[in-house]
Amino acid sequence: MRFEAPDTEAMERFGRELGRALRAGDLVVLTGPLGAGKTTLTRGIGDGLGIRGPVQSPTFVLARTHPNLGDGAPLVHVDAYRLGSAAELEDLDLDFDRSVVVVEWGAGLLDGVSESWLEIVIERRVGGEPAGRGAGAADHEDLDADEPRVVTAVGHGPRWAGTAFEVAPDAAPTPGGTAQPGA
Repeated sequence: MRFEAPDTEAMERFGRELGRALRAGDLVVLTGPLGAGKTTLTRGIGDGLGIRGPVQSPTFVLARTHPNLGDGAPLVHVDAYRLGSAAELEDLDLDFDRSVVVVEWGAGLLDGVSESWLEIVIERRVGGEPAGRGAGAADHEDLDADEPRVVTAVGHGPRWAGTAFEVAPDAAPTPGGTAQPGA
């Protein structure tokens, strides 16, 4: 699935819709440059799940658990930006089985954690140039700009088979590492 989110409201709305579809044991890996909207998307996911408390970037605490206000799964929101290895992520002792776990900057750190995961890559323009996975620094004005983002969501594993996120068997990988149906 690939689409353009024209503003932060659209990013949160996609997150809410996604959050309503997520369940305990789901792993979502978010990739994108600084200011891409990873935490905004996670805020929407939290709303869709019905969790308690505001969703803020867990940059300095590394992980925050948000309890569910009903009987649904809690949200575990992880910022892996400062982690250097999968072992450091493992040291956080996250409850992958009974929670919905959303990991910002988690690409390459979660191999073998789950047989299924949803990879979401958010691209945005920074300083007039497209910025993707490894984008460099931008000034604060660029990071705060409410501008379109391109969102690519690809499901991996049996959990996502038969969903809008499933990769078609004939899909070819794009330069960023994700696959696009029919590409």
